[in-house]
Amino acid sequence: MSKQETLLAILELDCVPSRLIERAAWLADVFECGVHLVLFEPDSGAFLGGFSVSNEAEVIREELFRAQAAIVDEYATQIRNTGVEVTTEVLQTRPLNDGILEIAEKIQPKFVVKATDYHSASERSTLVDTDWQLMRACPYPLWIVRSESMPERPFIVAAVDPGNAHDKPAELDREIIRNARAVAEATGGDLHLLHTYQRLTGIGTAANRALTASKLPIDAIDAKIKAAHRSALDALAGDCGVAAERTHQLPGRTHEILPAFTRSHAAGLVVMGSLARWGIKRMIIGSTAERVVDHLACDILIVRHAEG
Repeated sequence: MSKQETLLAILELDCVPSRLIERAAWLADVFECGVHLVLFEPDSGAFLGGFSVSNEAEVIREELFRAQAAIVDEYATQIRNTGVEVTTEVLQTRPLNDGILEIAEKIQPKFVVKATDYHSASERSTLVDTDWQLMRACPYPLWIVRSESMPERPFIVAAVDPGNAHDKPAELDREIIRNARAVAEATGGDLHLLHTYQRLTGIGTAANRALTASKLPIDAIDAKIKAAHRSALDALAGDCGVAAERTHQLPGRTHEILPAFTRSHAAGLVVMGSLARWGIKRMIIGSTAERVVDHLACDILIVRHAEG
């Protein structure tokens, strides 16, 4: 199989493996590509460094790897039974995200596919969880499996920000739409754009109470903000060939509005962008994708844009 026709599927036995296998098989069928299935087991880390305290430990190590190879092949057979070509590998690199990125660099997958569970605030804040690291560093589209099954003709939400808040590059929105359209065309799905914007009303109310000499023209300013965002959204939709009736603008915070919108429309997939920021800029700006991912019940496709 060619590099352009491969999915990289990350199998974790303690993270809904059946859901990962189902989605990998579905994606492979939809996009007519193969699957490279990689097994990772955190508990085997003690045997991965090449260091062995005894011959007995080395025997255990070899038996463990043979057992892991048999396990990943058993799951691969489930995908092969659907007519998809599958190769397998047992990941022996730590930390996990580094190993995934090394494999991805070799095979250049169409998607990196990984199931995920809920993440606690402590996991997000300490940045030790593999999913968060991949969202920031994976140069290939990252398909996060959240739902149990994908609708036959999924409602697909492309979450865009044509106002380029926080200096987000304009080309990221177009990349989001391009990926969302590719899925919609392959599945016969329904592509919609969603843009959320922050209204001035709430901020202005507090400011008005603090000012005694004059009152801010909150309503007029708020109307201008809404119109400016709508103009930018309509221009983006027009350039990308998305019809007006499939273009939505809602006031509010993205991490609150997007989950509600996807639930009300029974969305199967959200496509959104993630910026690869580091250091002080990373701490100050944060990432909308990271704030919203745990609040979405549907699958998520993360499109990354590198930034210095």
